[in-house]
Amino acid sequence: MKKSILVLILIFAFGLNLLPAQSANNPALALITNNFSLGNNNFAPGQVTTAERDAIVNAGLRAPSAGNRQPWLITVVQNLELARQILPQAAQGDLIIVVSGAGDGATNGPVILDCALAAQNMFLAAQALGLGARQFTNAALINRTNGLKAQLGIPANHNAIIVTRVGRMPAGVDAVSSASPRANPADKVVYR
Repeated sequence: MKKSILVLILIFAFGLNLLPAQSANNPALALITNNFSLGNNNFAPGQVTTAERDAIVNAGLRAPSAGNRQPWLITVVQNLELARQILPQAAQGDLIIVVSGAGDGATNGPVILDCALAAQNMFLAAQALGLGARQFTNAALINRTNGLKAQLGIPANHNAIIVTRVGRMPAGVDAVSSASPRANPADKVVYR
C-alpha cells in the first residue's frame, strides 16, 4: 500500500513521463551536441559550490562501465597549491578532477575507457550547471611527478588517466561563438 501511494505521488510530482531520458526532445541531446571546452585562460573568478561539486561527482559515478566494474577513483582537488601542481593555470575556486584507474594507464584499455566515460559525464554535468570545463589527457605528468600521486591519494597500483578542470564561465560565452570548429561529419562517419 505504501509503495502504491509513493508511486502515485511521484507520478503527480514529476508528471506522467516516467522515462524522460527516452523522450524525443530530451535536453541531454542538446547538451551533448552543444558542449565545448572552455579555453585555459577563459575561466572567470568564482568558487564552484559544494552542491555543484557534488552533482558533478555524482554524474561521474553514474557513468557506464564494462561489466559494471566501476574501476575509477575520482580525486577532487580544491586546494589551489595542489591544483597548480597538476595545472599551473588553475585558479582559486576551480575544481581539478583527476580520474585514475588500476593499471599502467596505457595498456589497460577497458579501465581507461571506463575512466574516460566517468570524466565525460562530469564534463557534461559541469556544462549542464552552467560551468566551464576543459579536459586534459596529459595525466601522465601526475604519474611521473615524484610524490604527486600520493598527495592526491591515488593508490600505487593506479595511474591518473584524465584530468578535468571545472570553473566559472565568463559572462557572454556560449557554445556557438566559443567552440572550436568541428570536422566535417562526412570525413568522420561511415554509413554502410
